[in-house]
Amino acid sequence: MAKILVVDDEERIRDIIKQYLKFEGYDYAEAANGQQALEVFEKGGFDLVLMDVMMPFVDGITALRMIREKSNVPVILLTARGEEYDKLFGFDLGADDYVVKPFSPKELVARIRAVLKRANPEKEAAEKLYTYKDLVVNPASYEARIKNEKMNLTPKEFELLCYFVSNKGVVLTRETLLNEIWGYDFYGDSRTVDTHVKMLRSNLGEYRDLIKTVWGVGYRYDEI
Repeated sequence: MAKILVVDDEERIRDIIKQYLKFEGYDYAEAANGQQALEVFEKGGFDLVLMDVMMPFVDGITALRMIREKSNVPVILLTARGEEYDKLFGFDLGADDYVVKPFSPKELVARIRAVLKRANPEKEAAEKLYTYKDLVVNPASYEARIKNEKMNLTPKEFELLCYFVSNKGVVLTRETLLNEIWGYDFYGDSRTVDTHVKMLRSNLGEYRDLIKTVWGVGYRYDEI
């Protein structure tokens, strides 16, 4: 998974963000101000920077400007100021997104995923054919087959299957699946996920046990 640099002078905010990132499987590092952020960033290996604007020593805008002198890594700015001028200023300096405090951690994670996807289009385009015994999933042709017989899946069932096979061995919460498949602005609940997983398992037939229930959490795709 991607590695994210979390920069905020409030330890409480950093801890909340790190909790959600860890839950989603992201790696991360942290910094308490812009100066620390630049020092940590120099070590390299980051896929995204999540940075507060108002910080001591070196503010987020200055740190963004310095990062942009040497890197195009995606940067999401966090700020308590929501005026349009501030947002446009951040975008002009090269920010990829702008989140106003107080924010929903769920929405923040969804925005991180969206920015990472936009920043790596070649990764999205490089989806490969997935095979396991007689099960074949082809994202490019939007079809799945068992023993060369096409599975009759709804679009959401197919998207679920693709997401499961691309996250093999990872415990996926119902909330994560709702965000990834239906979108973070979807007004539904976990029963939507459970219903679609039940239908997908039915269509998988002899391979239904590839999708395992993790009680009280969600699901995990594991090859038997």
